[in-house]
Amino acid sequence: MNVQNMKHTADATTVEEGLAIQEAQDKAFTDEMATETAMQNTLLTPRFYTTDFDELDAIDVSSVREDWDKLIAQMVADPNKGHFKKNEDWDHIDWENMEPQLKKEFIDFLISSCTAEFSGCVLYKEMKRRGNNEDITQLFQLMARDEARHAGFINDALREAGLRVNLGFLTQKKKYTYFRPKFIYYATYLSEKIGYARYITIYRHLEANPQHRFHPIFKWFCEWCNDEFSHGEAFALLMKTEPKLTSGINVYWIKFFLTAVYATMYVRDHQRPAFHKALGVDPDWYAHEVFTKTSKLSEQIFPITLDIDHPAWQKNLEKLHRANVRIAKAKEVGGIGGKLAQIGGSLAAASAFAALFFIPSKKHDVPESVRLEPVY
Repeated sequence: MNVQNMKHTADATTVEEGLAIQEAQDKAFTDEMATETAMQNTLLTPRFYTTDFDELDAIDVSSVREDWDKLIAQMVADPNKGHFKKNEDWDHIDWENMEPQLKKEFIDFLISSCTAEFSGCVLYKEMKRRGNNEDITQLFQLMARDEARHAGFINDALREAGLRVNLGFLTQKKKYTYFRPKFIYYATYLSEKIGYARYITIYRHLEANPQHRFHPIFKWFCEWCNDEFSHGEAFALLMKTEPKLTSGINVYWIKFFLTAVYATMYVRDHQRPAFHKALGVDPDWYAHEVFTKTSKLSEQIFPITLDIDHPAWQKNLEKLHRANVRIAKAKEVGGIGGKLAQIGGSLAAASAFAALFFIPSKKHDVPESVRLEPVY
């Protein structure tokens, strides 16, 4: 079967069409290693989620109608249709002669990114399928469409390396984690906004330093991160419809998710030293840049931000990273000694995370209108 002659996910106008194209490609080209990697469930790997869809379907967006209609109109206009596919700007990559550690870490980055994008697609598609609220089902159909395109584009890049994530298999076999709707809001909002901050930081860095652009996929990061930005705007509006979601005891949940998302990103990125070296990026600098951007963006809806300049912040991120390295080495050792070392590493990680969480947060007033436009 000639995959090149198939219709491309970038041109799909609905998530269903995009997934049908993916399914056809999976039949033409499959790879067990990439799919097995995507199937893993650890604290650092992307997860698949499910939730209370009836509660989501009951959301009334009347209180944010003006901003809502503008955002939906922008997404319906679909400025990125046809964008996420190879063109004349796609440079040839010599995968065979890529430095082995860089190749390993970059493939891990692509598989993780593909899984994360598809995780959003699966969740949004299910929200759309289960609901009857036209405002909500339309939004999730549009977001699922975008995420299906992103996952398909990453799979195109993986195919060049002789790999592919079987997305249909993931849908059926990957373990799903149940989150209450409010936790879906916090986690997904932050995932989309930090995704924007990550992609645009890399894009601007490589725009100024093109000699470090070792793969053409980075050229697509600007439009990609603008999709992430729009999705984050949608979740900000959803939270705005229920003021209790960002007040009272829920502020502690917000702080937990902020800390968890930032800490996970820091530890995961420090597992890829060759990848960041090739980009010409110091992981600590990159983390602080992304945290700064995400914190500023999240002021649109969250009443607090984390004090990422506090003396204990960086110190405990480093402790968390060292604990994660310790756990990974202990797993390799195995046996009783390895198990005991894993427990010690887990306790050290929990202690570092708790220290991060209890750093006093910064408070501010949330603006009346949450809508933002990408400016970085």
